[in-house]
Amino acid sequence: MAKYKLDIIVSADSVEDANEKIKALTTILKHLKTEEIKKIASVVSNPLQLSIIKAKFL
Repeated sequence: MAKYKLDIIVSADSVEDANEKIKALTTILKHLKTEEIKKIASVVSNPLQLSIIKAKFL
């Protein structure tokens, strides 16, 4: 599989927080296929579904 380098902007409270977000995303991207990532994106884009997911983490 080819590798691509992209410039992205990450919203975060600090550089350290942004780095942690990028590390987490990299891990997720390594383990999921494009279609799976798209499904996750559609779920977290829905405010009700996102609130349910967040409640399970607390």
